Amino acid sequence: MLKAIALLKRKNGMSHDDFVEYYENKHAVLIRKLLPNIVDYRRNFVEHETAFVNAAVAPIDFDVVTEIFFANRADYNAFLAKAAEAEIAQAIADDEENLFDRSATRMFVVDQPSGT
Repeated sequence: MLKAIALLKRKNGMSHDDFVEYYENKHAVLIRKLLPNIVDYRRNFVEHETAFVNAAVAPIDFDVVTEIFFANRADYNAFLAKAAEAEIAQAIADDEENLFDRSATRMFVVDQPSGT
């Protein structure tokens, strides 16, 4: 199992509730429609008001931890290839402008051993 994780920040001025509503009912639907080979697609919305706060912990500067699961590297590569197609990339970027502070996006891949 391969997993991509994105730490995403909502755009300035957007409320938490509006962010969740748009992401769940528009953006997530678009991603599932446009991009192949996703086994699971989870959005974990940060509850800032209950976040751990102390001097030893860096401040949380994102609003959602998104997890996108793939069965294997080949499926992930197919996902990347499709996302790089000009029309698909533009549709995703246009929708992200409604939702995210794209300058704060962080995305990385992790290897998730089976059984975890």
